[in-house]
Amino acid sequence: MRLIALTMALMASFTAIPVLAESIDREIAELKADVASLNQELFQLEEDILHPANTQVAVYLSFSARDYFVLDSVELAIDGHPAVSHLYTERERTALEEGGVQRLYLGNLSAGEHTLSAVFNGQGTNDHYYRKDARFTIRKASGKAQYELVLETRAPSYEPKLRLKEWE
Repeated sequence: MRLIALTMALMASFTAIPVLAESIDREIAELKADVASLNQELFQLEEDILHPANTQVAVYLSFSARDYFVLDSVELAIDGHPAVSHLYTERERTALEEGGVQRLYLGNLSAGEHTLSAVFNGQGTNDHYYRKDARFTIRKASGKAQYELVLETRAPSYEPKLRLKEWE
């Protein structure tokens, strides 16, 4: 009799294992979702602390010299301090040539006048190699500021040049 009762108890516990496993899987999935949500909130908080909206400045790069220039690299400095240097892969060049816009820099600047310097390297028409620089003076007001460096070529020389455009 005891053997039958023990066997029945064991069988009942084996049927409860899948239900218990489902419950544990559900709890694990809920915990993963909570961790992902907290991670997103933490990332947003970190961005707000590191780059407050009243001092934030972003610099983007676009490319309109599609058929006349192959971009190799860009260096950006703000107020004489290096901000970013980027070497381009074939994939990144293709994205820019197809109308993509790259965020080069995101940081903080106080309100006032600042100097934005950019140097770009690449190959132009007739296998001519260019290393050109451009310097722009920006007047940042309080609040978020966004600028776009447009790399373009124009006929008849097709010499590459940078132009600065402020986003509103």
